[in-house]
Amino acid sequence: MNRLASRFLAPLLLTLALPGLASAADYVTQPAGSKLGFAASFQGQSFDGTFAKWTAAISYDASKLPASKFDVEVDLASVKTGDSDRDGALPGPDFFNVAKFPKAHFVTTGFRQNGAQVIADGNLTLRGVTKPVSLNVTFKPQGAGATLDVTGSVKRLDFGVGTGDYADTSVIGADVKINAHLVLTAK
Repeated sequence: MNRLASRFLAPLLLTLALPGLASAADYVTQPAGSKLGFAASFQGQSFDGTFAKWTAAISYDASKLPASKFDVEVDLASVKTGDSDRDGALPGPDFFNVAKFPKAHFVTTGFRQNGAQVIADGNLTLRGVTKPVSLNVTFKPQGAGATLDVTGSVKRLDFGVGTGDYADTSVIGADVKINAHLVLTAK
């Protein structure tokens, strides 16, 4: 190859390769072993809940945080807490109102380091209200996959969950802790 051709070809090849170098790895969530959950309190007693139906598009690489992204959609009617009264009330109009708002949606807007901790910043839409939410991320590669643990907290009243008679935070706590454990395999 002559010198003139290599002078123009090298930058072209580098430009074509950069998008591939900047992308994060895509993962598929394995339902077995994965859990999307939360913890809240009622009359001073803590309780845990999970969602049985949800989807997660995960693209992540700790060394390429600007190229990483999470997109999670939750079927709110699939909520389970182990208490039949609470499980019947949560999908109703006073709480999630699944007849009008069947899904919750979280999508990242970016990732950042806070010391050793990675934080996923994003927007959560719940009951038609979108608010910024920041979640702690722990990503552990394992063979051809990984585990992803996510924790954080939201204020339920910011999203209109449990308003009216249920807005009293001395009865139903204001803070809801988010906790997820995802088992991932590379696409």
